[in-house]
Amino acid sequence: MPELPEVESVRAYIEAHAVGKRIEDVRLLLPRLVKNTTPEEFCRLLTGQTISAVSRKGKYLLLRCSGGPSLLVHLRMTGSLIYQEEYEEIRGQRIIFALNEGYILYRDVRTLGCLWLVPPEGPTGISGYDSLGPDGNSDKFTLSYLQEALQSSKRSVKSFLLDQTCVAGLGNIYADEALFLAGVRPQRRCCDISPDECRRLHEAIGVVLRQGLAHGGTTIRDFISGNGQEGSNQAFLQVYGKEGTPCPRCGHTIIYTKFAGRGTHYCPHCQV
Repeated sequence: MPELPEVESVRAYIEAHAVGKRIEDVRLLLPRLVKNTTPEEFCRLLTGQTISAVSRKGKYLLLRCSGGPSLLVHLRMTGSLIYQEEYEEIRGQRIIFALNEGYILYRDVRTLGCLWLVPPEGPTGISGYDSLGPDGNSDKFTLSYLQEALQSSKRSVKSFLLDQTCVAGLGNIYADEALFLAGVRPQRRCCDISPDECRRLHEAIGVVLRQGLAHGGTTIRDFISGNGQEGSNQAFLQVYGKEGTPCPRCGHTIIYTKFAGRGTHYCPHCQV
């Protein structure tokens, strides 16, 4: 699933190439992706609107339109928005937004993404979006916030990091990488994390997110950014997807296990 760095790389590219352009036509090739209105209303309400801004919160994208509803997008497992100067069909395209200059294609190989039309300001009415916690790379995600949140929870730290109401934007990849960098085992109870471990974890989350952003995101299978290119951060991962290989820090074998409902990678020697 695209996480904060992947969604942000899409946001930045779409913003740079689509803001100020008018949506002249919408071709909805898979109507069930639209969740809170009819396919006809979706196309009608967006046609003629000018894209005024593209923002991101957690793993959601929000395309604001001047004079009409905003378009909220959750990419889920394999979604992406791709900008093209000239239209060229791509594998997995599900929606085509024809602009007065260029095109935005919504691509989704596994068709698990969701799109909503939401009010231009205020709460969207979409609970998953409205209840998001602070982004893992935002000014609101402070050390004191993390300390207080961890100390008040008895669940595992991996489960905490994946909860979007606690920290928005983290998923399996960056949670595993941050826990490894911090030297904290994923199964640890939040309330047992020491102040020093909390500080290391807070720093590690920032480090792995900045690294992912610098390399255009991580492409394990299907992710491509707004320019149609894969990310390159997969070359810099330390534990995610590395089960059975030596730990880059100590040489012990990286373990893969199912935990908190998700596959989890960690070093049983380095992470305590």
